[in-house]
Amino acid sequence: MIRVAVLGCGTRGADVYARHLAAQGAAVTHLAEPRAARLAEVAARHGVPAGACFADTDAFFALGRVADAVVIATPDGDHVEPCLRALALGYDVLLEKPLCPDERDLERLLAAQAASTGRVTVCHVLRATPFFRAVRGVLDSGRLGRLVGIVQAENVAFWHYAHSYVRGNWAQSPPAAPFILAKSSHDLDLLRWFAGAPPLRVSSEGGLHHFRPGEAPAGAAARCVACAVPACPYDARRIYGGRDPQAWPVTVLTAGGTSLEDALASGPYGRCVYHAGNDVPDHQTVTVAFAGGVTAQLTVSAFTHNNTRTLKLCGTHGELRAHMERGELELHDFRSGEVTRLEVDASGNHGGGDEALVAAWLRFLRREGDVPTPLAESLDSHRIAFAAERARRSGTVQVLD
Repeated sequence: MIRVAVLGCGTRGADVYARHLAAQGAAVTHLAEPRAARLAEVAARHGVPAGACFADTDAFFALGRVADAVVIATPDGDHVEPCLRALALGYDVLLEKPLCPDERDLERLLAAQAASTGRVTVCHVLRATPFFRAVRGVLDSGRLGRLVGIVQAENVAFWHYAHSYVRGNWAQSPPAAPFILAKSSHDLDLLRWFAGAPPLRVSSEGGLHHFRPGEAPAGAAARCVACAVPACPYDARRIYGGRDPQAWPVTVLTAGGTSLEDALASGPYGRCVYHAGNDVPDHQTVTVAFAGGVTAQLTVSAFTHNNTRTLKLCGTHGELRAHMERGELELHDFRSGEVTRLEVDASGNHGGGDEALVAAWLRFLRREGDVPTPLAESLDSHRIAFAAERARRSGTVQVLD
């Protein structure tokens, strides 16, 4: 039985990783979470005794090594120090992305792992999905010829952006990581994975176009429950009221026993999107030149109706188009003229990637497989993101070492 401590009992830590770990035969033995009600709720779910529940990570680490591995799913700015302490104790770590909001910490993490018997697996869950594994399979088959270009889009969906990046934990950077890192480190990791080479140059354009006071309609109230503006697509009552109360994103509002009505009346998720004070881009493009000649373009936008990823791989002998939400791949073979259409199961959270990554991590912990997404391979996605943010703010092209 693999014993795992979960540090950070938010949506990712408790509702995703802890849930999948328990379902796949691991034991959640220790918890750390500053919100007392949420801590009690998750402890009851997994049968964790009060003596193994802590309000902060310091109290957990004071015990020494008491489990086989730890999940670190604390807020973005609180990943590094717990990970360093876990590695110092020899823990294997499942580390939520983004790794850190400060680029200087990347090398600290890498050095700490080199000095430890523990290994870090980064939660780049999309590599584990059947969908992107199928994309990678087409690329590896050689049917595209030599890969030349990648065009990828992360369609955030208007309501998802309002939830996470206007009203939610990633609305301001700092303290949260830059938008392109917080939302799209998965996508940047995929670009690096497909390109198969390190990044050389990065440029980016984007900004906050809509979610600001000057865009507010006449008569907009500070909170949605008091607002009479008709047909506002970002009305919190509309976004949350018609969704499954037992599923994300509603469970973010009701964690710890809060009612949806109370959350909308007094919590951050009931605020008007035009007066919430966010400062991260709502539309951004990134261009990356990789060693070997592959050029990739990523567009991340709030202004989409669906919440999915689409991409196109352009090769010398073929083109692959893919739509994650529909699980569709369409391969055009220039040599034969054939068009091949594939359907891949893309159901489940992150297209099944969350569950698959946990399974792969457990195989590693049982020494039945390798680290699913090694720390060293994940650094390039973060380097691209930090360079993109510098490029966006300065209007320059960033050259990477």
